Amino acid sequence: MDLVVIGLGYVGLPLVREACRAGLAVGGLDLDERVVAGLSAGRSHIDDVSDAEVAAMREAGFTPSTDEAVLDGARTVVICVPTPLSAEGGPDLTAVRGAAATIARHLSSGTLVVLESTTYPGTTDEVVRPILEESGLVAGRDFHLAFSPERIDPGNPVFGVANTPKIVGGLTGNCASAAAAFYGKFVEEVVQAKGTREAEMAKLLENTYRHVNIALVNEMAVFCHELGIDLWDAIDCAATKPFGFQAFRPGPGVGGHCIPIDPNYLSYKVRSLGYPFRFVELAQEINDRMPRYVVERAQQLLNREGRALKGSRVLLLGVTYKADIADQRESPARPVARRLAKLGAELTFHDPHVDTWRVGDAEVPRSTDLTAALEAADLTIVLADHRDYDPATLTRHARLLFDTRGRTRGRAAETVELL
Repeated sequence: MDLVVIGLGYVGLPLVREACRAGLAVGGLDLDERVVAGLSAGRSHIDDVSDAEVAAMREAGFTPSTDEAVLDGARTVVICVPTPLSAEGGPDLTAVRGAAATIARHLSSGTLVVLESTTYPGTTDEVVRPILEESGLVAGRDFHLAFSPERIDPGNPVFGVANTPKIVGGLTGNCASAAAAFYGKFVEEVVQAKGTREAEMAKLLENTYRHVNIALVNEMAVFCHELGIDLWDAIDCAATKPFGFQAFRPGPGVGGHCIPIDPNYLSYKVRSLGYPFRFVELAQEINDRMPRYVVERAQQLLNREGRALKGSRVLLLGVTYKADIADQRESPARPVARRLAKLGAELTFHDPHVDTWRVGDAEVPRSTDLTAALEAADLTIVLADHRDYDPATLTRHARLLFDTRGRTRGRAAETVELL
């Protein structure tokens, strides 16, 4: 194989697609038998890769497998496995260590190994390298080792693997050159970092920047509501400045595979040095409390109409973490629903991308007729601004609407309130 990708999820599968398009012979390794069986049959399990694209990948020779023998003789191996948070708040590197150990059993001289999984600075050199060298080969001498942060934005119709600049940081200059040459086969622009730690830090810096700025506007949303200020309008006005400002908008919390997770890796590393990382910790605190704030505002809206939250029918629109995708990872909809249910609300949900949805041990009933669901609910809360949610339909049929995503901005109505 020219390439074997370990971990065929939201990061690994788009990488496989682009490599196949470039004419590379590609294999994939994943522990989930259902994922491998689906891909072998031409079925995709992620939003950004279609069934037709999987079929084209298979025709191009893509070989998904649960057998680590697929690594034998691979020229390049890329690790794209999950790195969730551990119980202590640091990165759980179990999957990364397991992938590295698997590679070590099949490592050949001259192979390029790249870690794409997000983690704290130093992981490539301090964790992955020693495991790989248990093979008897030495990184930088016998094989190449690099880190290249994934920049996948699920549901983005403009930027994907091929046209998003690719950062690579090598253990040595030759390692960096090898990684740049590999990605240059199917990525338009490759940017070489000084080393693996700089490449690892670049990824964390990107998402910490977003995390902190989202927390800023979320906190502003709380006091702007008290002051009677339309924050959405203020942000739109500020965004007209052609320099020195980037618009971020409030929401019911943060979700996805990056923003709620990645800054904690950096905070974990900083704390290990004996320093607090107050920016990240404060941003985490603010964003974590937004679901509670959404429920408090929901209570206030119902009280204004002479109703208690307990026993009220509450419809949740959109339970994914962002618009127009099926990805529910770290979605703020779940903590919102848990608190509403705890306070006695009767919940239903509507989401064109999700067929079933569980909160804790309970399955939340799904509404399929949006208009009927809006008219039946005492309160509707917009949690994800899917394109399917036409503002006119929402404002016309909802008895009481709490829009946490600004979907209905500019449509004045007494029964509609923005976050």
